[in-house]
Parts: sequence; C-alpha cells; structure tokens
Amino acid sequence: MRDFQMPGRSAVYATNGMVATSHPFAAQAAVEILKSGGNAVDAAIAGAVLLGICEPQMTGIGGDCFVLLKPAGDERVLALNGSGRAPAAATAVALRDAGHATVPLRGVEAVTLPGAMDAFCRLSSDWGKLGLDHVLAPAIHYAEAGVPVAPRVAFDWADDAPFLQGKAREFFLLDGAVPKAGQIFRAPGQAEVLRRIARQGRAGFYEGEVAEDLIGSLNALGGSHTLDDLAATSCTWGEPVAGTYGDVTVLEHPPNGQGATAILMLNILKHFDLKSMDPFGAQRAHIEAEAGKLAYDTRNRFIAEHSPRLDHMLSDATAAKLAALIDPNRAAPSPNPLAEAIHRDTIYISVVDRDRMAVSLIYSIYYGFGAGLASSKFGVIFQNRGAGFSLTEGHPNELAGGKRPMHTIIPGMLKRNGKVIMPFGVMGGAYQPTGHARFVSNLVDYGLDTQAAVDAPRSFSWVDGMEVERGYSQGVRDTLAQMGHKVITPPDALGGAQNILMQDSGVLIGASDPRKDGCALGY
Repeated sequence: MRDFQMPGRSAVYATNGMVATSHPFAAQAAVEILKSGGNAVDAAIAGAVLLGICEPQMTGIGGDCFVLLKPAGDERVLALNGSGRAPAAATAVALRDAGHATVPLRGVEAVTLPGAMDAFCRLSSDWGKLGLDHVLAPAIHYAEAGVPVAPRVAFDWADDAPFLQGKAREFFLLDGAVPKAGQIFRAPGQAEVLRRIARQGRAGFYEGEVAEDLIGSLNALGGSHTLDDLAATSCTWGEPVAGTYGDVTVLEHPPNGQGATAILMLNILKHFDLKSMDPFGAQRAHIEAEAGKLAYDTRNRFIAEHSPRLDHMLSDATAAKLAALIDPNRAAPSPNPLAEAIHRDTIYISVVDRDRMAVSLIYSIYYGFGAGLASSKFGVIFQNRGAGFSLTEGHPNELAGGKRPMHTIIPGMLKRNGKVIMPFGVMGGAYQPTGHARFVSNLVDYGLDTQAAVDAPRSFSWVDGMEVERGYSQGVRDTLAQMGHKVITPPDALGGAQNILMQDSGVLIGASDPRKDGCALGY
C-alpha cells in the first residue's frame, strides 16, 4: 500500500468493467461503450481511435496496431497483427544505391501502408457487439468539436512539431504555432474519414476518395505507393509467443513485433537473484541494463516478419549463454541501434468487460507525428514504420515490397495457473521490452501492487547512454557511473504503462501511469 501522505495515485477498483489508457477522454468513452452494452472489443476500438485525436503526435488512423484478445468464457489468447506492409515497388537495393545505410526516418521512403483501420474493422466484425457507427461516434465527435490539449500531450507536441512538413504543418499546428496545454485541437478532415468508415466499413478508408487522397499525397511526395497496395492491406490472426517468469506466463505478440525480446530478457534475468537486490538500487538496474543490451542485439539480428530463428531466441539455452556474458560489476558497450534514435510515441489501451473478455491493444505511427507527412485533403498523418526495416543485404528484416517491418509496439498479457489474469502494456518505442521485463519483475520478484509496479522509477540503456529517471537517488546514479555506465537523465519520462488485474473474487484493479495524462476508470 502506498504512503498516503506522499504524492501518488491509487489503483481503481470495479466489478463490471474496466479501462486503462493514457488520456481521460478515451478512458471515459470506452467505459461509456461498456455501459451501453458494448464489449471489450467495442470499447478498445472506441478508445484507441479517439486517442488518435487526443494524442495525434502518438498515433492515428494512418498507423498500425497489434492486439491480444482473450474471449469471454475462454482462457485462450488470440493475436491480431494490424501492421501494414511496404509498397510493392519498394526495394532495399534502391535505397542502398541512393547512398542510404538505413531507411530515412522522416521521408516518404519510410511510409508503410496503414494497417490499423483494417484491423479495427476486422476486430469489430469478428468479435464486437456494436457496429462501427456506434464505436467510432466518440472520435467523430471530438475530432469535429475539438479537444483541449492535455499537459503531457503539449509537452510531446512541442518536441515533435519540428518534424512536421508541408501540409502536416497546416493540420497539426494552430496558426503556425505549437498548441499549448488547454488550447483546442480539431481534426475535421479525420472526422469525415471516420464518418465514411462508420457508414461503409473498411471501404470508406481503403477505397474511394479517402484512398485517393492517401495515395495521391504519397505519390506527390515521391512515394511508389499504389491504390492496389492500399486495397490489399489485410490484418492477420495468429497466436502469441510465451515464456514463464516465476509463477506467471508472459504472453507477447509474435513477430514482426518485438515481444520475443521481452521474453528473452526475462529468461536472462532468471539467472540472477533479483529478489535479493534493492528493487530501486544500482545492482538491479545494472543487471537489467546488461540483459537488455544482449536481448536487443539478438532482436536486431533475428526479429522480422518471418523470424527463422525465433525458437532459438526463446530457448532457455540461449538465455543461459547470454546471461553468462554479463559482468555483475561492469557495464558492456551500448547496443547497436536498429534505427537512428530512440522514440516513445505510442498509445496503449487495456480493457476488460463484465464477461471477462480482455483486450490488450497498442496503436502507433512510430516516431512523433510519424514521417512528419500528412495527406493533403483529410490530414491523415503517415507513419514511418518502414524505418524499422534493415537495409543490410540478406538480413531477415531487409526491406522488400509487400513485407512487414520489425515493429517496436507490443501488447502483453499475463497468465497464472493457465488463467489470464492481466492485459498490460508499456509504451515507449525501443524501451518496451525493457518496460515489460521490469514490470513483470516488479510484480513477481518484489511483490509490488499493480499501480506501484507502474509508478516505480525506470532506467534504460540505449545508444547514447543509460537513461536514468529522476526517481532514482543520486547515490544510485553515482554507483552506476562507477560501473561504467554513461548515466544521463532522459529528456522526458520513460514510456507509460497501463494494466488491469482480474482477481478471482470478480474485482478488477486498473492501474494507469502518472507519466501520461490518462487514468483507469471502471464501473
């Protein structure tokens, strides 16, 4: 239990349904969907699409999503891959010949086809109770009427606005300036797009005038995308990958997502007595950093749409060999990056309904405002997921036409004794596998409650050094530096997290990260 004399937030308790996400409007809209007879799928779609209006620098209908779904009355978990593909004409050779070592982060070359909307439509038709007209209504309303810009959103908007180019500046700046907290942001063009989807389903987005706006705008920017590429966009159902840690089973979305990285990291951490370490001390942070470096290096070599060595990556033998490489007292060099810089631009929503259907949904345009480009008529931001491809010849994740890139976004779920107990997620780009591993370790090794496990300070070792949040003491920072880490304070908080614990008693406990503007709400 937290110290009620200190700043903090309580977890939210309810019995009928629960939502946890990063903006209060989305949490409220999703709960209202549950109360009006919708299920967790309906609520998750409603909240997620609205988040594209409330947090447009983080996500939008030009992006991708991944979903883990536990049906009502069933302990199986399904994985829905809503990630788009490179245009058919895209080749790694062309970019290498143009002198690129990596896919340009903010150019049209990085724009992959948007997969999220196809996934939302499929999710609704396969598992939803209410129609798209009902579940898209909150996002349509707020896109038209406008939303007051929230404090964390304003902070991120200012950081990401310099990357806006061309028409995107018209749609996502107010009179040429970055919106401040409390100013009203409207997206009437996106409202019209959503109205068409509400009436026509996926055809309202992937065909007709909206499709012509998307592809015509990309072509005008030099893209090779075609209407056929867009129309062929299709999500796919699959099964999660899994690993065990203590008494829980950790379920992650399979590749092309990086969820296997979190499982590998936890498998490495099993070889260390974390329980004997101070949960917020230097030794634990060091071991976690070193495990992360090894796991991310493995990710960069193996994770792709089709990962031929996935079993090797997830094996206990691989984890044991990697754990043996860790010096418990000295930092190894920083990992090699897959892309040029870290980003933390993603939204996550967790929903459980009265029948105990559970949804873990993550939805992103990759970097802040994606490629920094928008369609000219409707103002749909284009994601830059293609920057997740490798340009190394023969690499499993080498850019190719019609291929999905390696993705950083990963929804999670936990099982105990064969029963799903929690949908959870940690936003934050490359940080996410470390975030998943730290969250699970906070629960299992240190017995933290779900809100405390989210609130706890974070650190992350990446290309520029070891980012250590201000929640750590100066003594810990000094010790890490003595161990050889280049300790830096991150410019903003490391990620954000949401989760819902499903207790046997029938009580739902929702936790929401104070690093974001959002909350957990139940009824």
